[in-house]
Amino acid sequence: MADKDKEKDHDKDHDEDSHTDKDADLKRIKQLIEIMKENGLVEIEIKHDEDKIVLKRAQPQQVFGGMPMMMPESGTAFAGSGGAGASSQHAAVPHEDLVEITSPIVGTFYATPSPDSESYVEVGSTVNAHTVVCIIEAMKVMNEIKAEVDGTIVEVLVTNGQAVEYGQVLFRVRPN
Repeated sequence: MADKDKEKDHDKDHDEDSHTDKDADLKRIKQLIEIMKENGLVEIEIKHDEDKIVLKRAQPQQVFGGMPMMMPESGTAFAGSGGAGASSQHAAVPHEDLVEITSPIVGTFYATPSPDSESYVEVGSTVNAHTVVCIIEAMKVMNEIKAEVDGTIVEVLVTNGQAVEYGQVLFRVRPN
């Protein structure tokens, strides 16, 4: 009977140690979150021996006066993006009255659903709010991007397989 009492005490001590470890881990995670907030970090990955922790914070969407975010007109592609190939799909079009379709995530732009398929859209294509205009692959997940506007595609600013950034302009649409 004494052995059973010792087992119960051992289990009780083990549960208390486990609970204390969990509390300490939770405290460390909260400290990391505070550090992320203080330094404006969106993601942090920490490895220690065989342990690994990855923390990601959602990025706030910026809306100015209810209008979509506009990128500067001085350049149509981000530095380091394949600008030479992108120029074949867009012409010098005045930007006033155009709606920009931007990338909601960082990833790889695909103009087609599969390598042997036609492009979702091209210059001159008519789109509506529910028209899929491209796919952006992020972390091996294919995300369909919809036009969210009725109109005609007047510029395609990226090429198939190009890496894109959050907020990067992908298409310009002349609304109906």
